[in-house]
Amino acid sequence: MKSLGMGTLLALLTGALTVAGFAPFGLWPAPILSLTVLMLLWRRAPSPWACARLGFWWGLGCFLAGVNWLDISLHDYGGMPQTAAIPGIVGLCALLAAFPAAVGWGAARFFGRRPKARWLIAVPALWTLAEWVRSWFLTGFPWLSLGYAQTPHGPFAGVAPVLGVFGVTAASVLLSGLLAALATARRDDHALGPLAGAVLLLVGTGLGLGRVAWTHPVGVPLSVNLLQGNVPQDQKFQRDETPLIVQRYLNLLKGSPGHLILMPESALPYVREMLPESIADTFERYGYDHDADLLVGLFSEPARGQYYNSVVSFGHSPSQTYQKVHLVPFGEFIPLEGLLKPLLHALLTIPIDSQQHGSPDQPPLRVAGQYVGVDICYEDAFGDEILHALPQATVLANFTNDGWFGDSIGPEQHLQMAQTRALETGRSLLRVTNTGVTAIIDPRGRLLVRAPRGEVFNLSGMVQGYAGRTPFVVLGNYGILALCLLALVLSIPLNRRP
Repeated sequence: MKSLGMGTLLALLTGALTVAGFAPFGLWPAPILSLTVLMLLWRRAPSPWACARLGFWWGLGCFLAGVNWLDISLHDYGGMPQTAAIPGIVGLCALLAAFPAAVGWGAARFFGRRPKARWLIAVPALWTLAEWVRSWFLTGFPWLSLGYAQTPHGPFAGVAPVLGVFGVTAASVLLSGLLAALATARRDDHALGPLAGAVLLLVGTGLGLGRVAWTHPVGVPLSVNLLQGNVPQDQKFQRDETPLIVQRYLNLLKGSPGHLILMPESALPYVREMLPESIADTFERYGYDHDADLLVGLFSEPARGQYYNSVVSFGHSPSQTYQKVHLVPFGEFIPLEGLLKPLLHALLTIPIDSQQHGSPDQPPLRVAGQYVGVDICYEDAFGDEILHALPQATVLANFTNDGWFGDSIGPEQHLQMAQTRALETGRSLLRVTNTGVTAIIDPRGRLLVRAPRGEVFNLSGMVQGYAGRTPFVVLGNYGILALCLLALVLSIPLNRRP
């Protein structure tokens, strides 16, 4: 009983350690070492249910440490009482922790008695499939998928353009399993050499893939300005603040010589159809006078009561609009609205929580001589959804408002997801935000320049368009899913009758 309690505590603490591998800390070995400890605990656990408990506590430690900033969204800005917000966050983390718990149970139940080599390839497959399911189950919450910790400097970052972030996860978990096997191997064990060789081969393959250029530059570099208004979230939709918000962005615009100018998600507190003509004319005239295009985050209402979170273009090119596809549940739409809406409105104060989904097949915006693949807010957390704009898009752009997360690590984690999208697709990515982190990212997921958080800032720079397809653009998540299913098949030996 005592050893079980110590194992539970160790799983909880090492799960929390995992967060050190993600932005802003960037200690990419931390998740690999954390998972190595969990695998050692699993190998010593007496039953599948003991493995499930260890996986659950590991997951609870990871998610409580990694996404506790949700309290800022729910309580500070959403108006939810702490007595409801804290249990809600703990409940969400417990639900997320069920995924590593399921991996622990499945690995022990079906592969615990198999030879160690079969267990080594089954666990990464199960873990990766669990992360993939988590990315779409109940609309999906892919935050803290292990693969993100490798972007941009980890040895497995080069796997992302081939198999996406879940492929990076699989490589990370496989390395953890190999390290766990090495830790338990005896000096005279004949498997010691092959295990060490497998570690070197795995890491070497990841580093080698990182040297491959899957896409190529097209055209000349483009000058850009990304306008970070830094409007406090609790003032953003107050009517008496509207003139100050508009004037702030107009002042930033005056100092923007770039040919492509971006303003963040819901930059101006207007619906596009109600935007004063004086503001729209200013945008259009500025674009014509400076041979520029402006992409502005605005809500739109093309039909009465039909609201969309949108990005609208103004300026030299014909007017175009992108409408957000993947909405945030309980923030932008309410599941089972007739049943849950009265309850949610009693707990939360969120503007425009009955939005519509845009079409998933919207083409890139043709502006400033580039095809810009647009996504809004946490749409960039779903790598396979970004692929709809490719390979036509030459540049990617994310418009977001991470003011909901305050001065927490949440916006830094979100930035790392955007860096992974650039790496997966081999495209430069422009990221414009309300309060930060506004940045320009190169096709290898590296930050070329970033704005300071919590400041009014006009970020200027040059961005290069790219063409071509990475293997991930061609295969999407199907590549890694096929490999995981193959690994599970190979892990189950055929029954032999005497």
